[in-house]
Amino acid sequence: MKTVQDDTGKRYLLLKRSEHASLVRDPQNGNECYVQNDRLEDLESESALETATGCVSDPVKTLLTSVHDEATLGLLVELEERGPLGVRTLLDAYDFCESDLHGRLTVLTAAGLLEETKVAGERGYQVTESCVRALETVRTDDNDEPTAPAETADVSRSEPNESQS
Repeated sequence: MKTVQDDTGKRYLLLKRSEHASLVRDPQNGNECYVQNDRLEDLESESALETATGCVSDPVKTLLTSVHDEATLGLLVELEERGPLGVRTLLDAYDFCESDLHGRLTVLTAAGLLEETKVAGERGYQVTESCVRALETVRTDDNDEPTAPAETADVSRSEPNESQS
């Protein structure tokens, strides 16, 4: 699989190429269609797997690629819930050593998930709007139940075999 681009700049995943047209999939919505080969250009520099992430919003992509453990995710959730917090408060309230906390804060700030601010006259951090949107997307309520994909959701459609009758 490879990434291709049509003459309007739209990127697709190439599924199959024939003599005159190619079957492509739109990574944003999953729709497949044929496009004339003379309208397509191969994009060798872009990974097909990176193109496939087109259906994931930029804030969520940033969250997923920048947060590598539950403690860091919890830090973002707490900063969102409690508002801006000073570095001293973060060190006192949570189980991070100073260098570990500063390392995480630096990575999250560089990713655009946190921004530095003043809290009671001292350095502190708050989540960015982009981080808020990403957390809203991945957060669930206690009442939310995961849903099965359409093809596996209804197992009762299968024909009963003789032992089930």
